[in-house]
Amino acid sequence: MTTMLSSDLPLPKIGRGKVRDIYAVDDDRLLLVTTDRISAFDVVMAETIPMKGAVLTQISAYWFRKLAGAVPHHMISADADEIIREVPALKPHRADILGRAMLCKRTTVFPIECVIRGYIAGSAWKEYARSGTLAGEQLAAGLTESARLEPAIFSPATKAETGHDENITIARMREVVGDEVAITLERMTREVYALGDKLSREQGIIIADTKFEFGRDKDGRIILIDEVMTPDSSRFWAVDAYKPGQPQPSFDKQPLRDYLDAERRAGRWNGDAPAPPLPARVVEATSRRYLEAYRRVTGQELKT
Repeated sequence: MTTMLSSDLPLPKIGRGKVRDIYAVDDDRLLLVTTDRISAFDVVMAETIPMKGAVLTQISAYWFRKLAGAVPHHMISADADEIIREVPALKPHRADILGRAMLCKRTTVFPIECVIRGYIAGSAWKEYARSGTLAGEQLAAGLTESARLEPAIFSPATKAETGHDENITIARMREVVGDEVAITLERMTREVYALGDKLSREQGIIIADTKFEFGRDKDGRIILIDEVMTPDSSRFWAVDAYKPGQPQPSFDKQPLRDYLDAERRAGRWNGDAPAPPLPARVVEATSRRYLEAYRRVTGQELKT
């Protein structure tokens, strides 16, 4: 599989995120192409991470298949040959979409990141350690870093086009999307996370926290969209290495973050774009981490 920084397909490109290129197929369908771009600290790197796009697409496809019949979602297919049968114009570009493209239903997207936290870590732990709160709401006293939260905490955020998403209260979420939609989004978030938590534990992985997006399809149904329980949208920990009271090693872009942190501490990077060039060892270590996440979550080696 070739490494991809940016895609160029014979379809109208209607969006470009930090990682994904979005194409219009017709009025009802989109093609999501996950490149091998990678970002950290809100800066997109110049280098690509081999296999990253395929890992993110195929982990999402794995979860969408597992959710069939439980929660409605937008995936039509993540198989290149099935996609080409649906969109023949892509036949000359099979190598470009292999493993990394997903044909999806179009939706009207809700402007909310539906975050759910089964453990307290990352920005949630920083806020709690400072003030005992999460998004300004008081949590139980005496929690330690990486402690399990029972029940898991639903913690919505606004979707930011640039920079960090902002944690908001459920009351604020209700103001944005309405009471009925807010209740539905929380219920669906909890249902998807409960299934992911159960199945991932059987593979030796803890999904400490994750975020989902939802949209309304042409029939008015609220459905799960975008990526699902991937290393980019979730915090994965190994069950056999979990030790509460401290940070946990995770199956994501940690080698990249560690390198950039070291560059900042040494005064060689101020945290703004462009990022410093990535050594081959960092690129390789990050690629291995993503592939290991796929293997641990699905129980299989990635095949494309």
